[in-house]
Amino acid sequence: MVWPSSGMVRTGMAEAERSKGPFSPRTADRGYGHRFYARLVLVTLCGGVGAARLLAGLVQVTPPRDITAIVNVGDDMTLHGLHISPDLDTVTYTLAGMDNRETGWGVAGETWTVMEELARLGGESWFKLGDRDLATHLFRTERLRAGAPLSVVTAEVAARRDIAVRLLPVTDDPLRTRVTLDEATELGPAGTEVAFQDYFVRLQHQATVRAVAFAGADGAKPGPGVLDALREASAIVVCPSNPIVSIGPLLAVPGVQPELEARRDRVAAVSPIIAGSALKGPAARLMSELGLEATVVGVARLYAPWVATLVIDERDRDLADAVEAEGVRCVVAPTIMSTPEKAAALGRTVLDAVE
Repeated sequence: MVWPSSGMVRTGMAEAERSKGPFSPRTADRGYGHRFYARLVLVTLCGGVGAARLLAGLVQVTPPRDITAIVNVGDDMTLHGLHISPDLDTVTYTLAGMDNRETGWGVAGETWTVMEELARLGGESWFKLGDRDLATHLFRTERLRAGAPLSVVTAEVAARRDIAVRLLPVTDDPLRTRVTLDEATELGPAGTEVAFQDYFVRLQHQATVRAVAFAGADGAKPGPGVLDALREASAIVVCPSNPIVSIGPLLAVPGVQPELEARRDRVAAVSPIIAGSALKGPAARLMSELGLEATVVGVARLYAPWVATLVIDERDRDLADAVEAEGVRCVVAPTIMSTPEKAAALGRTVLDAVE
């Protein structure tokens, strides 16, 4: 599947005792005095840093055990013989309280002995893996080679990190984001297709992009529990993740977008674009290079077939009417999650929006 495409551009299971009806809020002290959603069965669609921070806010206002996070695996790669899942790891480390907030990736207080020695030996060191981070990849790779699917390994890692949120890879099958570059780089002439991490990390996402494809998507099956979670959710939240390379791979897995379209009135998204830019990463630039409007209006237009409500930042207040002209209800609120309190407030705003 290639982005843009006519199919994508407009072109597990809940526990038995959980309520299947609309959530009813109650007031409780969750550390920040926020409204607490006690009966919400919540599903989130996640990329990396922005999704992880919103999840960290949501667990302050609704029980973590009632949240299912469906996470992008298009960024996954094999390096040094290890299976690396950047978005799953970013979400895991954040929910475990061990994330490095300065870099937005990796583990806080990390050491780099292995990478330093690898560089001295002349090995590939452009993709930095800290010593504690390496332990995750070693464990994951060992379990995958033993025959465990990615969803099982992800659940094992989450349990050992004491994470109550249910983490689901969108698929257990190989799904890889591929980027076709529109200019010559050290990786080849214009028109060269590269793996996502080559574009994102090795080239620092500075090269112009001609197209984005999701290799393996057509034959991929939704991971265990993914479709059931979407069907049974009281609310579905699209985290402020890159629409093309974080949310795009989720939609590319057959069966996912139709379920979202069927639940559209319960789907709310947070725009990753603020005042025409992304806080982190190449979301705005990618949208522009692929012929999409890099504003909250462009996000609304892209998401409109399956999202009913879009939360935009206060700095885009003047575009609220244009967002609603795309057929998407607009909610204006602070969306920059610079503190845990602000992340929790945004989580509450999003849940109020779909109540």
